[in-house]
Amino acid sequence: MTAKRYDRAYFDKWYRSRRHAIGSRTDLAREVAFAVAATEVFLARPLRSVLDVGAGEGRWQPALHRIRPGVRYAGVDSSEWAVAQWGRRRNLRHAEIDALDQAGLSGPFDLVVVADVLHYVPTPTLRRAATQLAALIGGLAYMPTFTTTDASAGDHVGFQRRTAPTYRRILGEAGIRPIGMHLWTTDDRFPQLSELERAST
Repeated sequence: MTAKRYDRAYFDKWYRSRRHAIGSRTDLAREVAFAVAATEVFLARPLRSVLDVGAGEGRWQPALHRIRPGVRYAGVDSSEWAVAQWGRRRNLRHAEIDALDQAGLSGPFDLVVVADVLHYVPTPTLRRAATQLAALIGGLAYMPTFTTTDASAGDHVGFQRRTAPTYRRILGEAGIRPIGMHLWTTDDRFPQLSELERAST
């Protein structure tokens, strides 16, 4: 089987093609605004820093800076093409998700974004990545992820068929807890939430 390539053709297809593209700029702006607002409510202060893991072309960076111009943004992606094309403009660096500790990141970050990434990551890689992600989360993580019971559109090549309890267990072993709406926080931050703010598991 040919290895999946995150090259220009991939990004053109899933982000710009009229036939295949998933989500509009308006959808992205709404998603960014939601993650920012949730983090600021959680931290009770303005957002200062964001790490985008699996950033691709760094689409979150301009959307984020439109509403929070002073926020420090860093993106990480495994696509050599995306980093070569957008790295300098959008502060992207090349790294695998389970090698974040070698990416020269100055964390922790108020908000860590891992959007539509984890359901493509093999389980051994996910376990290694979870431990490294936990060390970088200074507030919230926003990690939209599809499970075996979710209907999803878009790229299904390499989709990892895992259940919600499996994700909760793997991330929980690394010290990351769900609080609902694809938002997660760390074990040390979790107690500051009221009981009804916490996701039931």
